[in-house]
Amino acid sequence: MSDREEVTALLQEINEGAASAPEKLLPLVYDELRRLAQSYMKNERPDHTLQATALVHDAYIRLVDWENVSWQNRAHFFSVAAQVMRNILVNHAVKRKAQKRDFGQRIELTEEISFGGGREIDIIELNEALEALEAIEPTQAKIVELRFFGGLSIDETAHALNTSPATVKREWAIAKTWLYRRLKND
Repeated sequence: MSDREEVTALLQEINEGAASAPEKLLPLVYDELRRLAQSYMKNERPDHTLQATALVHDAYIRLVDWENVSWQNRAHFFSVAAQVMRNILVNHAVKRKAQKRDFGQRIELTEEISFGGGREIDIIELNEALEALEAIEPTQAKIVELRFFGGLSIDETAHALNTSPATVKREWAIAKTWLYRRLKND
């Protein structure tokens, strides 16, 4: 059985309530979750107080503790993991902003979602823009989340969303343009 198949089988065991499944799952997904966390953290300021390891552990605990989730497969798990990590980082930024009463956590946009000039964007501002995009174009918002926050490639994103790479490329380009306009006007 491949790792991919084993992850899917363990997720099914978690669905069925097997107490030992989360412990068996962690070594199989840890490196990928760590890569995902590092992808998120590379977009954060260097002085960010949350570390990638802490992000992985917090996200994993939340992922395997969900009682009403029916895991479909490995791609579904990592898609939800990207969303959970995004939420953890946004919540962290909101708390930090409330404590410091400053301009919040800022991230530098990478080439994947660059608006030129190395402009830094407040993560809370980006999250609000993504929520607005999700209200009108949920697929585009999910693509941004997986590509930008999750660090997934076009092909990985297509697999996670069960669509074609060409569709992901097209929707990704449209979403970046929409976000640029939205963030430029804020």
